[in-house]
Amino acid sequence: MSYFLQHMQNNLWHGKFSLFPEQLAVHGISTRQAGVSRKPYDSMNLAFHVGDAAESVWKNRIIFASSMGLKAEDIVSPNQVHGDKVLNVSSKHRGMGAKSYEDAIPETDALITNEPGLPLMLCFADCTPILFLDPEKKAVGIAHAGWKGTLKKIGRKTLEAMNREFGTDPSKCLAGIGPSIGPCCYEVGVEVAEACRKAFPEKADNLLEEKNGRIYFNLWAANRLSLIEGGMLPENIESADTCTACEHSWYFSYRADGGTTGRIAAMIALQKY
Repeated sequence: MSYFLQHMQNNLWHGKFSLFPEQLAVHGISTRQAGVSRKPYDSMNLAFHVGDAAESVWKNRIIFASSMGLKAEDIVSPNQVHGDKVLNVSSKHRGMGAKSYEDAIPETDALITNEPGLPLMLCFADCTPILFLDPEKKAVGIAHAGWKGTLKKIGRKTLEAMNREFGTDPSKCLAGIGPSIGPCCYEVGVEVAEACRKAFPEKADNLLEEKNGRIYFNLWAANRLSLIEGGMLPENIESADTCTACEHSWYFSYRADGGTTGRIAAMIALQKY
Protein backbone atom coordinates (compact mmCIF):
# COMPACT_ATOMS: atom_id res chain seq x y z
CA MET A 1 0.00 0.00 0.00
CA SER A 2 1.21 3.49 -0.77
CA TYR A 3 0.39 7.06 -1.66
CA PHE A 4 1.83 8.07 -5.00
CA LEU A 5 1.72 10.83 -7.62
CA GLN A 6 0.28 9.75 -10.94
CA HIS A 7 1.04 11.78 -14.07
CA MET A 8 -2.18 12.40 -15.95
CA GLN A 9 -1.40 14.87 -18.76
CA ASN A 10 0.47 18.12 -19.50
CA ASN A 11 2.21 18.31 -16.10
CA LEU A 12 -1.05 17.46 -14.32
CA TRP A 13 -0.49 15.11 -11.38
CA HIS A 14 -2.88 13.33 -9.03
CA GLY A 15 -2.07 12.12 -5.56
CA LYS A 16 -3.57 8.64 -5.22
CA PHE A 17 -4.00 5.92 -2.61
CA SER A 18 -3.30 2.41 -3.86
CA LEU A 19 -5.66 1.12 -1.16
CA PHE A 20 -8.76 2.40 -3.03
CA PRO A 21 -10.08 0.07 -5.76
CA GLU A 22 -10.44 2.09 -8.97
CA GLN A 23 -13.42 0.01 -10.07
CA LEU A 24 -15.40 1.26 -7.06
CA ALA A 25 -14.41 4.92 -6.78
CA VAL A 26 -12.40 7.56 -8.58
CA HIS A 27 -10.32 9.83 -6.37
CA GLY A 28 -7.45 12.28 -6.54
CA ILE A 29 -5.56 14.94 -4.63
CA SER A 30 -4.40 17.82 -6.78
CA THR A 31 -0.98 19.43 -6.82
CA ARG A 32 -0.31 23.08 -7.59
CA GLN A 33 0.88 22.21 -11.13
CA ALA A 34 -0.81 22.55 -14.55
CA GLY A 35 -3.39 25.25 -13.82
CA VAL A 36 -4.01 28.75 -15.17
CA SER A 37 -3.88 30.89 -12.01
CA ARG A 38 -1.22 33.58 -11.67
CA LYS A 39 1.06 34.23 -8.71
CA PRO A 40 0.67 33.91 -5.77
CA TYR A 41 -2.00 31.31 -6.67
CA ASP A 42 0.10 29.61 -9.30
CA SER A 43 -1.10 27.60 -10.86
CA MET A 44 -3.75 24.96 -10.03
CA ASN A 45 -5.61 26.89 -7.33
CA LEU A 46 -9.01 25.24 -6.80
CA ALA A 47 -10.52 27.56 -4.17
CA PHE A 48 -12.72 30.60 -4.84
CA HIS A 49 -12.31 32.24 -1.44
CA VAL A 50 -8.58 33.10 -1.43
CA GLY A 51 -8.54 36.15 -3.74
CA ASP A 52 -7.80 34.45 -7.06
CA ALA A 53 -9.75 35.36 -10.21
CA ALA A 54 -12.97 33.34 -10.28
CA GLU A 55 -12.61 32.51 -13.98
CA SER A 56 -9.17 31.00 -13.31
CA VAL A 57 -10.50 28.86 -10.47
CA TRP A 58 -13.35 27.62 -12.64
CA LYS A 59 -10.96 26.70 -15.47
CA ASN A 60 -8.78 24.85 -12.96
CA ARG A 61 -11.77 22.94 -11.63
CA ILE A 62 -12.72 21.91 -15.16
CA ILE A 63 -9.16 20.65 -15.76
CA PHE A 64 -9.04 18.73 -12.47
CA ALA A 65 -12.52 17.19 -12.67
CA SER A 66 -12.29 16.23 -16.35
CA SER A 67 -8.95 14.49 -15.75
CA MET A 68 -10.87 12.19 -13.39
CA GLY A 69 -13.71 11.62 -15.84
CA LEU A 70 -16.02 13.90 -13.85
CA LYS A 71 -17.93 17.09 -14.62
CA ALA A 72 -16.88 20.22 -12.76
CA GLU A 73 -20.47 21.46 -12.71
CA ASP A 74 -21.44 18.39 -10.63
CA ILE A 75 -18.97 19.11 -7.82
CA VAL A 76 -20.37 19.38 -4.28
CA SER A 77 -18.23 21.55 -2.03
CA PRO A 78 -18.82 23.31 1.31
CA ASN A 79 -17.69 26.45 3.08
CA GLN A 80 -15.12 24.93 5.45
CA VAL A 81 -15.01 26.42 8.95
CA HIS A 82 -12.70 24.08 10.92
CA GLY A 83 -15.72 22.48 12.58
CA ASP A 84 -16.98 18.91 12.83
CA LYS A 85 -20.25 18.97 10.90
CA VAL A 86 -20.71 16.01 8.55
CA LEU A 87 -23.37 16.16 5.82
CA ASN A 88 -24.88 13.31 3.83
CA VAL A 89 -25.26 14.70 0.30
CA SER A 90 -27.31 13.42 -2.63
CA SER A 91 -28.28 14.46 -6.15
CA LYS A 92 -30.24 17.43 -4.76
CA HIS A 93 -26.89 18.93 -3.68
CA ARG A 94 -25.27 18.45 -7.09
CA GLY A 95 -23.40 21.58 -8.15
CA MET A 96 -23.50 23.34 -4.78
CA GLY A 97 -20.22 25.21 -4.46
CA ALA A 98 -19.08 24.11 -7.91
CA LYS A 99 -18.99 27.54 -9.58
CA SER A 100 -18.89 29.91 -6.61
CA TYR A 101 -18.19 30.09 -2.91
CA GLU A 102 -21.49 31.84 -2.23
CA ASP A 103 -23.70 28.86 -3.12
CA ALA A 104 -21.54 26.24 -1.41
CA ILE A 105 -22.95 24.10 1.39
CA PRO A 106 -22.67 26.32 4.49
CA GLU A 107 -20.38 25.66 7.46
CA THR A 108 -19.51 22.02 6.84
CA ASP A 109 -16.17 20.20 7.00
CA ALA A 110 -17.04 16.66 5.90
CA LEU A 111 -19.24 15.18 3.19
CA ILE A 112 -20.49 11.62 2.67
CA THR A 113 -22.60 10.05 -0.07
CA ASN A 114 -23.73 6.77 -1.61
CA GLU A 115 -24.79 8.51 -4.83
CA PRO A 116 -22.75 7.24 -7.83
CA GLY A 117 -21.03 9.86 -9.95
CA LEU A 118 -21.38 12.67 -7.40
CA PRO A 119 -17.96 14.35 -6.84
CA LEU A 120 -17.23 15.44 -3.27
CA MET A 121 -14.50 18.08 -3.07
CA LEU A 122 -12.73 19.91 -0.22
CA CYS A 123 -9.83 22.39 -0.37
CA PHE A 124 -6.60 22.46 1.63
CA ALA A 125 -3.35 24.36 2.26
CA ASP A 126 -1.66 22.56 5.20
CA CYS A 127 -4.80 21.01 6.78
CA THR A 128 -5.28 17.27 6.42
CA PRO A 129 -7.55 15.65 3.79
CA ILE A 130 -9.11 12.34 4.83
CA LEU A 131 -10.83 10.24 2.16
CA PHE A 132 -13.12 7.29 2.91
CA LEU A 133 -14.41 4.37 0.87
CA ASP A 134 -16.79 1.69 2.07
CA PRO A 135 -16.35 -1.11 -0.51
CA GLU A 136 -19.22 -3.17 0.91
CA LYS A 137 -22.03 -0.60 1.16
CA LYS A 138 -20.56 1.43 -1.72
CA ALA A 139 -20.29 4.81 -0.05
CA VAL A 140 -17.59 7.48 0.10
CA GLY A 141 -16.66 10.38 2.34
CA ILE A 142 -14.18 13.21 2.67
CA ALA A 143 -13.14 15.31 5.67
CA HIS A 144 -11.12 18.47 6.36
CA ALA A 145 -8.94 18.12 9.45
CA GLY A 146 -6.91 21.10 10.56
CA TRP A 147 -5.82 21.11 14.18
CA LYS A 148 -9.32 22.06 15.33
CA GLY A 149 -11.05 19.40 13.25
CA THR A 150 -8.42 16.84 14.20
CA LEU A 151 -8.94 17.44 17.91
CA LYS A 152 -12.71 17.39 17.41
CA LYS A 153 -12.09 13.99 15.78
CA ILE A 154 -13.84 14.83 12.54
CA GLY A 155 -12.39 11.69 10.93
CA ARG A 156 -14.04 9.48 13.52
CA LYS A 157 -17.28 11.48 13.24
CA THR A 158 -17.29 11.05 9.47
CA LEU A 159 -16.90 7.31 9.96
CA GLU A 160 -19.74 7.30 12.50
CA ALA A 161 -21.95 9.23 10.07
CA MET A 162 -21.27 6.67 7.34
CA ASN A 163 -22.21 3.91 9.78
CA ARG A 164 -25.40 5.72 10.74
CA GLU A 165 -26.47 6.66 7.20
CA PHE A 166 -25.25 3.69 5.15
CA GLY A 167 -24.56 0.90 7.63
CA THR A 168 -20.80 1.14 7.10
CA ASP A 169 -18.83 -1.34 9.19
CA PRO A 170 -15.76 0.64 10.35
CA SER A 171 -13.61 -2.49 10.25
CA LYS A 172 -14.37 -2.88 6.53
CA CYS A 173 -13.95 0.80 5.62
CA LEU A 174 -10.85 2.15 3.85
CA ALA A 175 -9.29 5.57 4.51
CA GLY A 176 -6.52 7.71 3.06
CA ILE A 177 -4.84 10.51 5.03
CA GLY A 178 -3.55 12.99 2.48
CA PRO A 179 -0.67 15.48 2.33
CA SER A 180 -0.68 18.19 5.01
CA ILE A 181 1.79 20.07 7.12
CA GLY A 182 3.94 17.46 8.82
CA PRO A 183 5.30 17.01 12.33
CA CYS A 184 8.61 18.29 10.98
CA CYS A 185 7.13 21.76 10.40
CA TYR A 186 3.88 22.09 12.34
CA GLU A 187 4.86 24.19 15.31
CA VAL A 188 1.95 24.89 17.68
CA GLY A 189 1.37 26.93 20.80
CA VAL A 190 0.75 25.79 24.34
CA GLU A 191 -3.03 26.10 23.91
CA VAL A 192 -3.05 23.62 21.01
CA ALA A 193 -0.81 21.24 22.94
CA GLU A 194 -3.16 21.37 25.92
CA ALA A 195 -6.17 20.75 23.68
CA CYS A 196 -4.34 17.74 22.22
CA ARG A 197 -3.74 16.33 25.69
CA LYS A 198 -7.45 16.66 26.46
CA ALA A 199 -8.51 15.03 23.19
CA PHE A 200 -5.96 12.20 23.39
CA PRO A 201 -5.09 11.92 27.10
CA GLU A 202 -3.30 8.57 26.80
CA LYS A 203 -1.52 9.19 23.49
CA ALA A 204 -0.63 12.88 23.53
CA ASP A 205 3.05 12.17 24.18
CA ASN A 206 3.13 10.29 20.88
CA LEU A 207 1.53 13.20 19.02
CA LEU A 208 3.53 16.12 20.44
CA GLU A 209 7.28 16.59 20.26
CA GLU A 210 9.32 19.33 21.89
CA LYS A 211 12.41 20.47 19.99
CA ASN A 212 14.57 23.42 21.01
CA GLY A 213 11.83 24.76 23.25
CA ARG A 214 9.18 24.53 20.52
CA ILE A 215 6.22 22.15 20.28
CA TYR A 216 5.37 20.23 17.10
CA PHE A 217 2.08 18.42 16.46
CA ASN A 218 1.65 15.29 14.31
CA LEU A 219 -1.67 15.68 12.47
CA TRP A 220 -1.16 12.44 10.54
CA ALA A 221 -0.76 10.31 13.65
CA ALA A 222 -3.63 12.07 15.47
CA ASN A 223 -6.06 11.46 12.63
CA ARG A 224 -4.96 7.84 12.27
CA LEU A 225 -5.53 7.37 16.00
CA SER A 226 -8.99 8.94 15.75
CA LEU A 227 -9.95 6.53 12.94
CA ILE A 228 -8.69 3.52 14.90
CA GLU A 229 -10.68 4.71 17.93
CA GLY A 230 -13.69 4.68 15.61
CA GLY A 231 -13.18 1.00 14.80
CA MET A 232 -11.01 1.09 11.68
CA LEU A 233 -8.26 -1.48 11.24
CA PRO A 234 -4.74 -0.01 11.01
CA GLU A 235 -4.07 -1.94 7.81
CA ASN A 236 -7.06 -0.21 6.18
CA ILE A 237 -5.61 3.27 6.70
CA GLU A 238 -3.08 4.65 4.24
CA SER A 239 -1.16 7.86 4.98
CA ALA A 240 0.64 10.02 2.44
CA ASP A 241 3.17 11.16 5.08
CA THR A 242 3.90 14.11 2.79
CA CYS A 243 4.53 17.56 4.29
CA THR A 244 2.97 20.39 2.30
CA ALA A 245 5.38 22.92 3.85
CA CYS A 246 8.46 20.90 2.90
CA GLU A 247 7.00 20.13 -0.54
CA HIS A 248 5.38 23.50 -1.26
CA SER A 249 6.69 23.50 -4.81
CA TRP A 250 4.19 20.65 -5.29
CA TYR A 251 1.46 21.63 -2.81
CA PHE A 252 0.07 24.92 -1.55
CA SER A 253 1.15 25.65 2.02
CA TYR A 254 -0.34 28.47 4.05
CA ARG A 255 2.71 28.62 6.29
CA ALA A 256 5.45 28.10 3.72
CA ASP A 257 3.83 30.52 1.27
CA GLY A 258 3.36 33.28 3.86
CA GLY A 259 -0.41 33.15 4.19
CA THR A 260 -1.44 34.28 0.69
CA THR A 261 -1.64 31.21 -1.47
CA GLY A 262 -3.97 28.88 -3.34
CA ARG A 263 -5.55 25.60 -2.29
CA ILE A 264 -5.15 22.04 -3.47
CA ALA A 265 -8.26 19.89 -3.53
CA ALA A 266 -9.13 16.34 -2.63
CA MET A 267 -12.00 14.77 -4.57
CA ILE A 268 -13.73 11.41 -4.53
CA ALA A 269 -16.77 9.97 -6.31
CA LEU A 270 -18.34 6.54 -6.55
CA GLN A 271 -18.07 5.02 -9.97
CA LYS A 272 -21.31 4.83 -11.95
CA TYR A 273 -22.54 1.32 -12.48
